[in-house]
Amino acid sequence: MKSKALLLVALGVWLQSLTTSRGGVAAVDRRGDFRDIESKFALRTPENTAEDTCHLIPGVTESVGNCHFNHSSKTFVVIHGWTVTGMYESWVPKLVAALYKREPDSNVIVVDWLLRAQDHYPTSAAHTKLVGNDVARFINWMEEEFNYPVNNVHLLGYSLGAHAAGIAGHLTNRKVNRITGLDPAGPSFEYAEATSRLSPDDADFVDVLHTFTRGSPDRSIGIQKPVGHVDIYPNGGTFQPGCNIGEAIRMIAEKGLGDVDQLVKCSHERSIHLFIDSLLNEESPSKAYRCTSKETFEKGLCLSCRKNRCNNLGYAINKVRPKRSSKMYLKTRSQMPFKVFHYQVKIHFSGSESNTYTNQLFEISLYGTEAESENIAFTLPEVARNKTSSFLIYTEVDVGELLMLKLKWNSDSYFAWSEWWSTPGFDIENIRVKAGETQKKVTFCSREKVSHLQKGKTPVIFVKCHDKSLNKMSSKKNST
Repeated sequence: MKSKALLLVALGVWLQSLTTSRGGVAAVDRRGDFRDIESKFALRTPENTAEDTCHLIPGVTESVGNCHFNHSSKTFVVIHGWTVTGMYESWVPKLVAALYKREPDSNVIVVDWLLRAQDHYPTSAAHTKLVGNDVARFINWMEEEFNYPVNNVHLLGYSLGAHAAGIAGHLTNRKVNRITGLDPAGPSFEYAEATSRLSPDDADFVDVLHTFTRGSPDRSIGIQKPVGHVDIYPNGGTFQPGCNIGEAIRMIAEKGLGDVDQLVKCSHERSIHLFIDSLLNEESPSKAYRCTSKETFEKGLCLSCRKNRCNNLGYAINKVRPKRSSKMYLKTRSQMPFKVFHYQVKIHFSGSESNTYTNQLFEISLYGTEAESENIAFTLPEVARNKTSSFLIYTEVDVGELLMLKLKWNSDSYFAWSEWWSTPGFDIENIRVKAGETQKKVTFCSREKVSHLQKGKTPVIFVKCHDKSLNKMSSKKNST
């Protein structure tokens, strides 16, 4: 009897030791706590950015070691959006590769919620709450189990994934370091409560790129209202360069149908490619400027960097948290690298001309210490005597320090009887230019006291005021 009693005691001690050890019964119980998590967390590698070869499994401690998770480095969590095909889209490995190129020692985790993401859109939109809860529980487990600091976590969510990221940030025990919303989805979220979508309260810093906000708010593909600390609207946020039908046909002719998914969602996905660009072109980030509206920005009135009025787009953004959401604007090219150089131009028209002309076409050419950018087209809504026009121009070329400019007033494309017997013209004494990227202001003067600009006639040359040495250069350019 004694031997049986001793055997039972020994068995009880052994069972108790299993329940208190990390790898025993208690570990199995912890795994059971996470069995309702449907989202999968794949730690991709720099060598294989396109495949989910190793998964971090909440509750399974050894999975983290097996995937060689780097506990001393930052972690990026990429959350995809709605999908028709039920497969990852072509941008996913591109973003993973760019993140590793910029941060080689980091962890890049791709959240797989493809099964939930391929339902009808309203159903998938509702699933973002479940996905956000999954991601939050995963992050909380990593912090509790491994003491991994959430200050090292950066969530990047595209479309519906942006709102899943916001919900995750709202539910974590402590705020994650940063959430980047890549054109967060509009339908079902434009009028939603902050706790059901991405909002500034979801992380220490939330930055958002809005690239496809066309139409009425309830039908816009991307959310229109600001939902972060800094909300950037490239090209006004409504439509992106290179995303028209003609460009789509040209790309298909050149590259085939391999990227046809990108063509369909060109403006929506541009948010991702702008962020990838910011990762790869570290030395030359695109700059955005705070402004009340895209119409005001188009007048060139918002190219100030005082008091945090400008910021870098993308990864190298300055984490400034204003009291209320800050809307920022910039222009971009149609393809990578997307950076352009912004200028505000102010022209005062004077002279004896009494008529007012609307929607007039002009061209301006810039000449600098590094390069030149010629025949930049722009339209002035109104040209009249004693009127000062302010407008925005931009160029893909870094011309360096501005030295000289050339201005031309183009003829109308249609025949105007009023121009048959007289040529409209205005006097211009000087032109003022402010460079957004350098914040430098330059005043350009006519070689004469006043230049007379005539519609459809020879361009007029302006050189930096008080710089007589440029007269020879301007004469040479004028003759070409």
